[in-house]
Amino acid sequence: MTTLFAFLHHVAAFTLVAALAVEFVLIGQELTLATARRLQITDIVFGISAGVLLLVGLARVFWFEKGARYYFSSHAFLGKLSLFIIVALLSIVPTVAFLSWRKPVKQGQLPVVAERKMRSLRTIIHVELAAIVFILLFAAIMARGGWV
Repeated sequence: MTTLFAFLHHVAAFTLVAALAVEFVLIGQELTLATARRLQITDIVFGISAGVLLLVGLARVFWFEKGARYYFSSHAFLGKLSLFIIVALLSIVPTVAFLSWRKPVKQGQLPVVAERKMRSLRTIIHVELAAIVFILLFAAIMARGGWV
């Protein structure tokens, strides 16, 4: 089970990063009906993968690895978890925006989005990607037993 949960954790993490990278590319393009649809679908994939990543990760912490006491005494783990929570909270803004596009997109219309809002969404997604780089750094430190 330990190996299975490690595998699931990695698949969810790679899916999350891939979805966020796709969002980053799409949000940088001209907004078209097709792009709006792709952003909505990609954001759903991002959200599902984040949920799976969190649940599987917590299962590994509490039942399949070194135990909660070890992880919650690791500064690298706490940093990684904190950044994950920050990314999750930041991701609410693009998700709410993409959900607000549902009605016009369903009707085959391009959502009306102010340029300032698009810049804001781009910035948030960029910050999320940067935070993931640090999550990976903390994971590497944690895997080597550092910051305990």
